[in-house]
Amino acid sequence: MTFRQFAYNNVARNKRLYAAYFLSSMFTVMVFFTFSIFAYHPALKGNGLSQNAAAGLSAAKWVIYVFSFFFVLYSMSSFLRSRQKEFGLLMMQGMSTGQLRQMVFLENMIIGFAATLGGIGLGLVFAKVILLIGERMLVLEETLSFYFPIQAITITFISFMILFMLICLFITAILRNRTLITLIKSNKTSKGEPKASIWLSLIVILLIGSSYLISLRASGDQAIYLLVPIIIMVSIGTYLLFTQLSVYIIHRLKERKSFFWYKTNMLLLSDLAYRMKDNARTFFLVAIVSTVSFCAIGSLYGIQSVLIANTTSYSTYPITYFSTAKDTARAQHLQYINDTLNTHAIDLTPATLHVLRYKISESADQVSIVRMSDYNAFATLLGEPTITLTDQQTAIRTTSTIGNRFNDELINKNITLEKGLSIQTASQATLSQVIPALSEYLVVPDIFYQKLQHPTTTDQIDVWNGKMDSSTAIQLAQDIQQSVKPYQAHYVFFAKEYEVYSQKQQFGLPLFMSLFIGIVFFVSAGSFLYFRLYSDLEEDKQKFKAISKLGLTTKELTNVLNWQIALLFFAPIAVALIHGAVALTTLSNMFHYSLLKESSIVLGIFLLIQMVYFFIVRHFYIGQVKSALR
Repeated sequence: MTFRQFAYNNVARNKRLYAAYFLSSMFTVMVFFTFSIFAYHPALKGNGLSQNAAAGLSAAKWVIYVFSFFFVLYSMSSFLRSRQKEFGLLMMQGMSTGQLRQMVFLENMIIGFAATLGGIGLGLVFAKVILLIGERMLVLEETLSFYFPIQAITITFISFMILFMLICLFITAILRNRTLITLIKSNKTSKGEPKASIWLSLIVILLIGSSYLISLRASGDQAIYLLVPIIIMVSIGTYLLFTQLSVYIIHRLKERKSFFWYKTNMLLLSDLAYRMKDNARTFFLVAIVSTVSFCAIGSLYGIQSVLIANTTSYSTYPITYFSTAKDTARAQHLQYINDTLNTHAIDLTPATLHVLRYKISESADQVSIVRMSDYNAFATLLGEPTITLTDQQTAIRTTSTIGNRFNDELINKNITLEKGLSIQTASQATLSQVIPALSEYLVVPDIFYQKLQHPTTTDQIDVWNGKMDSSTAIQLAQDIQQSVKPYQAHYVFFAKEYEVYSQKQQFGLPLFMSLFIGIVFFVSAGSFLYFRLYSDLEEDKQKFKAISKLGLTTKELTNVLNWQIALLFFAPIAVALIHGAVALTTLSNMFHYSLLKESSIVLGIFLLIQMVYFFIVRHFYIGQVKSALR
């Protein structure tokens, strides 16, 4: 058997330990390759949005590449720690330090080479599906057809082979400082009784609790200013949570004899404190990386939802034209819009109303006033309920779905307008989408409206209501915008479907990038937990083999291992989910808009992925331990 065959056999014999590292590396390569496919796609070589998408995806793949370096470095360090005794035995059999480094180098290059080819292969297999997903998420006008990505394959293969080679050289250099006696006794070194300070444990509660409280109470710009200090406090608190508070709680549980001696709790708690202490850095890393993934995807998804909701709340009509009294081109624009509708053979029902604006005496605020008959005409157009007001009544309407933008000081007040006319406002504001373009306004009876003279300004709102499909509405808006620019000083042209389409275009690229990068982070975090679990496999086999001779049943063994693996997999993820939920709730408070749906979707999907990962790993791990008892 040659030395290369010996290195290959070592990889084959340790395939369960290497499985998560290999699969995670292959997935990382696939994501890098996927971004490369997009970056070098012929359809994205034009100008404008397509070129920006290509540049953004190209930058994202190098973010993945940098993260991959640290991921592979950490993984290799985990493997070396778990195989130190094996290295010591090989050196006792006559293997030199140089041969040991060469063996480790060859093993890792074999895995790296296979992971690189596997990632490229998977990327090619799913390329068409990923291109279709990307085309939809990026909201591109171009069709991303499949092409054979020679440039992407070349760059991916060369980049990752260089990465794996650098990591291998770095790792093998570390082995120079390992002595034979250190390697042989690596798994027999006393860990010492893990200590936990009650004061540091209380600091955990103080740091995380105060961070949550400050975050949830912050609003508007406060949340942005408090971002950095809260991140620092949460990071320190999370690290102390795993190194101090968790160990302290375990010690307290062990002191409760009724709990400690109940069924198999003694087996679970006997070395749980050691495991928590040993895995503290891994748990901390997994919790922080997972939190970043949740927050990045959840924030972008949430902000997109907020902006789309804000855009939709501006007007529920397919087409809206808002103009001030100074708009000299209003008649020309209205004629062009109607002509364009006729050209496309689109039948929409038009409606018009005037808005009077008055300054409030002794105040810099303005109030917008709409006639009741105009309001009812628009309400009928939308199929909404009409209102009836007496001579002395008013109705307050607000159109915003994001927060309460109405000035509460104007509710149930006698307001004196600039020209000396007084008006009694209603006792409450009602949300309504009947009148577009106005965030809040007063509806007054026609008789009272006729008494109003000399307004500060008189604005006009024209709408066209009806049904048409999304693609037709977008094309129609694009045609109209050739003559009627969307936003100008004295008028606003607004097409709802096109505005939503534009919002999705703007957020498509960052959301697509954050989704893939977040998934890579999360998969890597799961791999860290897998490495830590399997590094204790041999120790667990020996421990449970000895305990089984004392009468431990298979059911009891499975129960202990279930709890042991569940704590390992879900302790850091649970912390990350709570961090993410608080962060997204803070974002929701900042925009005064509920992000419960978006938060639930993002956090729920990640929790589901972790549960699937847990059940797969649990099945194989318990099978390995049971095989040692036969």
